[in-house]
Amino acid sequence: MSIEVNNESGFEVDEAEFAALGRHVLDEMRVHPQSELSILFVEPDAMSDLHVKWMDEPGPTDVLSFPMDELRPGREGENLAPGTLGDIVLCPDVAVKQARTAGHSTVEELLLLTTHGILHLLGYDHAEPEEEKEMFALQRRLLLTFLANR
Repeated sequence: MSIEVNNESGFEVDEAEFAALGRHVLDEMRVHPQSELSILFVEPDAMSDLHVKWMDEPGPTDVLSFPMDELRPGREGENLAPGTLGDIVLCPDVAVKQARTAGHSTVEELLLLTTHGILHLLGYDHAEPEEEKEMFALQRRLLLTFLANR
């Protein structure tokens, strides 16, 4: 599995931890082990530019997902083809504020957002109440199992 983590923000990030989280989530979701994922941390101005360009919304956001090959989670016994899952872009400055509101650390918020972004790359969404319930329960399970084993 190829997971590339790049930090273009001024925020200190343990890139190995985010690569390990990516591996954990992709393994748990049975994504082909030769698939690729990119995780990028950016400054608020760069995130604002992406947010306007792709979502037509002003200001920075916490996480954006850019799927590539439209890979989907595997099921037991399936032989899935490898591919490029896509890119996740995170803005630590936004995560700092959200973490404060949620009452946990910025790193925990960024790990949550990374998991959330990967699930979006795998086709999960939260526009409808049932979708939100499924996605957020899966997100919670994946993150908790990662944190329990780190």
